[in-house]
Amino acid sequence: MLSRHFVTGVNLSSRAVCQLVRPHALASQIRFASQTTVEDPEMNNNYYNPPAQKRQFRDPYGDWWDKQDRRNFGEPVHEDNDILTIFSTEKYTHFKPAKGFLLLGCAGGSVLLLSGVVSMFYPDKPSSPRTFEGGLERELGGPNAVRARAPGEDQW
Repeated sequence: MLSRHFVTGVNLSSRAVCQLVRPHALASQIRFASQTTVEDPEMNNNYYNPPAQKRQFRDPYGDWWDKQDRRNFGEPVHEDNDILTIFSTEKYTHFKPAKGFLLLGCAGGSVLLLSGVVSMFYPDKPSSPRTFEGGLERELGGPNAVRARAPGEDQW
């Protein structure tokens, strides 16, 4: 193909050349810890942004206007309200990760210990093996079995 272009005298630059461009991000989406506490009075059109408090940790027996979401009427809503509501996933505060890994290790160890005890006391075979006269040599086509064709007989 390239030799034909040289023979016909067509310039390669006159044709449309497709260039592959690797896509790249136009703006960085990474937030640093120093950028989270920036106070900007013009952000959200001067809307008061209350402190982030998960509704799970509010008093469930308090006198709330909305008892299910633990919120009062007219209370300003945080910009991350969908994450902080009672319907979002709960923050797991039952015990610390170290105790969780200890309990997980104890559960795995108990399964292994039980498996070891069962394997020590479990019999190897559920019953004694059956024996046959001649070891099923004739039934499985051994040297004393009846042949389907006589030796030397090639066709039926």
